[in-house]
Amino acid sequence: MTTERIETLLNDIRSLNEEHFAIADKLRQLALAANPDVAEEVKYGGILFSIAGSPFCGIFSYAKHVSIEFSHGATLPDAECSLAGNGKYRRHLKLHTVEDIESKRVESFIALVSRLVNPLS
Repeated sequence: MTTERIETLLNDIRSLNEEHFAIADKLRQLALAANPDVAEEVKYGGILFSIAGSPFCGIFSYAKHVSIEFSHGATLPDAECSLAGNGKYRRHLKLHTVEDIESKRVESFIALVSRLVNPLS
């Protein structure tokens, strides 16, 4: 059922904004590739990713951007100060194009935060 809910959410995103779908799909691929034990579920209107029950990131599509939220993002090294947010734990990136995924170093942030929740990976 989880797979069906994820596909439904992705199809909903695609029907509203093709660019947002492309961003969300690429982010999903990167999150799933971070560790062979990554689980995904639809929650809070987005797709949340976890390893052994510990969440590490989530993807959310909004009217003007797609956001990737990082659990424990406040602990990530961010010399360019590209991560937004000032809460105790979480940080996020707003993405407007697929190219933003590379320019904002999303893959490296995903790798770092996935290792925080599963240091043995």
